[in-house]
Amino acid sequence: MSSSSPLRVGLISDTHGLLRDEAVAALSGSDLIVHAGDIGKPEILERLSAIAPVTAVRGNNDHGDWASALREAETLQVHDVAVLVIHDIAQLRIDALAADVRVIVHGHSHRPAAVEKGGVLYINPGSAGPRRFSLPISVGQLIVSGRKIDYRLQTLELRHAA
Repeated sequence: MSSSSPLRVGLISDTHGLLRDEAVAALSGSDLIVHAGDIGKPEILERLSAIAPVTAVRGNNDHGDWASALREAETLQVHDVAVLVIHDIAQLRIDALAADVRVIVHGHSHRPAAVEKGGVLYINPGSAGPRRFSLPISVGQLIVSGRKIDYRLQTLELRHAA
């Protein structure tokens, strides 16, 4: 694929063993999917990989043989953009700009957020799993074309309250 063809990267985190149909629908059409940890069970990754190739990291609630195969941080190249994935942003131990990382995808807080600091986009798609407190159920996406990055956070409209 040429770097001029935009790539859609679906972002999901904190499923905690629940992959909602609404999240699957929102991620459909993704060229890649990033799961920022607290996956809950390997079947979540299997279902996501039926949509697009998945890059996933281990969260603090991911345990067992399947989870031990996951790293705590991953870096992937999307066109001309380096994307670092980590579950808990407090565990970040690199200088993103010095490492030429333009996007950091993280989870853990269950709060969707996107903040650009010093030329780096920090994006948390929020939680797509069981509702926690009054926080929204959400996912996100990056659209990357060359070095250009657009992003979107999406609150899911749930058919069933859970």
